Amino acid sequence: MTQIFFYHRCMHRDSDEAVERVYRSDWGRIVATLIRLVGDFEVAEEAAQEAFTAAVDQWRSSGVPEFPRAWIVQTARHKAIDRIRRVTRHQVNIASYAASGITPTVAEPNYDTNEIPDDQLRLIFTCCHPALAPEAQVALTLHTLGGLQTDEIARAFIVPPTTMAQRLVRAKRKIRDAGIPYTLPGTHDMPERLGAVLTVIYLIFNEGYATTRGRLVRTDLCTEAIRLGRMVRSLLSPQPPAEVDGLVALMLLHDARREARLDEAGDLIVLEQQDRSRWDQVQIAEALPLVESGLRSGPGPFAVQAAIAAVHCRAVRAEETDWLQILRLYDILESLQPSPIVSLNRAVAVAMVHGPRPALAIIDALDAAGDLAGYHLLHSARADLLRRAGSTEEAAKAYLKALELVTNDSERRFLELRLQAVQTKA
Repeated sequence: MTQIFFYHRCMHRDSDEAVERVYRSDWGRIVATLIRLVGDFEVAEEAAQEAFTAAVDQWRSSGVPEFPRAWIVQTARHKAIDRIRRVTRHQVNIASYAASGITPTVAEPNYDTNEIPDDQLRLIFTCCHPALAPEAQVALTLHTLGGLQTDEIARAFIVPPTTMAQRLVRAKRKIRDAGIPYTLPGTHDMPERLGAVLTVIYLIFNEGYATTRGRLVRTDLCTEAIRLGRMVRSLLSPQPPAEVDGLVALMLLHDARREARLDEAGDLIVLEQQDRSRWDQVQIAEALPLVESGLRSGPGPFAVQAAIAAVHCRAVRAEETDWLQILRLYDILESLQPSPIVSLNRAVAVAMVHGPRPALAIIDALDAAGDLAGYHLLHSARADLLRRAGSTEEAAKAYLKALELVTNDSERRFLELRLQAVQTKA
């Protein structure tokens, strides 16, 4: 009896881990495929959630299927069709649904293989239709394609979760009511849609690189964002816009440092203390030519940010970092894309070139403006500068404020250690 119990417990653990793994890695692909199959955002998302719930029960008893993602899509499609049947109030066959336009007639994935058609790029451009407000475009794609929860997206935009929830609902209704097509734009429509698409991809990457909850890095989101960036670049070849190259380079350079960002306990290692031998030199080598091409023809914000990351990656040791060059690049970035976040990051470069006091003046002005009042990194940056300036009591207050706002476990532990250090000196 004990052996049977142990066997079932292990089987449950394996199946539950498989469900979690598929959800994390394939949510966006699954929902994108379902939207193409059933033609409705909300029905696709709800059916996908129901399919994952069914997988928890069925995979525990029957084991993980050979092609888990295909199993989820097929199960979700059946649940979506059942949902459509219920809401139409008519007993008609599936062919009638297709004829009515409720379920478009499309080529189905081959469920006998692991090769489900990739509809994610089509979904990104649908979500980034100009009929939607820019913030709604980004939020909807992050939610639908990236599988991010409402509070995670709200963090990216620095707005309350209730505000973000309302944006998502309005965006879905707009797509449905306006009949926005689920297609890739033509060449002449591409430029006006590309900016939002690149922003979406970067925010997916950013959430993976500094996730709202749990561990500091979600590798699946980082990998997915890089894949999507490369996909857009391939779509626009042979001469992709400079900002596409800049975005791909920026993500590759940040991601190259991934293995050095945490210690064995999962605690944060700041940039200047990282073991640079652990940086991914293959990714850096891929990114550097893209930085050059991104800067060549009137650089945009992504290309300039990539250039900043390249300066860090070219420095063999932290003390060899060309901070003056980084500050000059931040001056350019602030002129191209003025924002409180850019000014906050520029303040760090100011501190490295001119010392903590000039940088504190910038951060205090940002704090007084109130735009970043709920942003923990403003308070942690202020705390670090106060610590470096010898104002330990004020630094402790700023660390406490940052701890009130931080939601990531690794960052929380880092801030707690810094707080303890300044309290000891105070």
